[in-house]
Amino acid sequence: MDAIYTAVATANGREGRAVSSDGHIDLPLAHPQALGGNGQGTNPEQLFAAGYAACFASAMGVVARQEKIDISEASVTAEVSIGKDPADGGFGLAVVMRAEFPDHLQGEAGLALLKKTHAFCPYSKATRGNIEVELVVE
Repeated sequence: MDAIYTAVATANGREGRAVSSDGHIDLPLAHPQALGGNGQGTNPEQLFAAGYAACFASAMGVVARQEKIDISEASVTAEVSIGKDPADGGFGLAVVMRAEFPDHLQGEAGLALLKKTHAFCPYSKATRGNIEVELVVE
């Protein structure tokens, strides 16, 4: 692949900081309370959810334009869960990708758009076969 853009960020674990090379991201990191932390910072799951939701929404815009579908009132929410992986005893991730659509994209029309977007989105391509992703129309 010929890279068009490369993002660079540095972190020093779940209890520290995450900083991007351009300084736009400079965040404290902390374990969420559900994992025994104090919750006084963001965490990798939140950062992944934000990135995946933004990428998926952008990809959906491309697919919708190709299909001549108006998604100007749509929004995308990614729910990223972490849990025990029974295969190796470590941790694994799962994602629920929720798209809130106007009436004309409820039901099968909206689900078809989500499936096409999931096939096109770079984050979806990167996670395919590694993370369970559920697509939900709201």
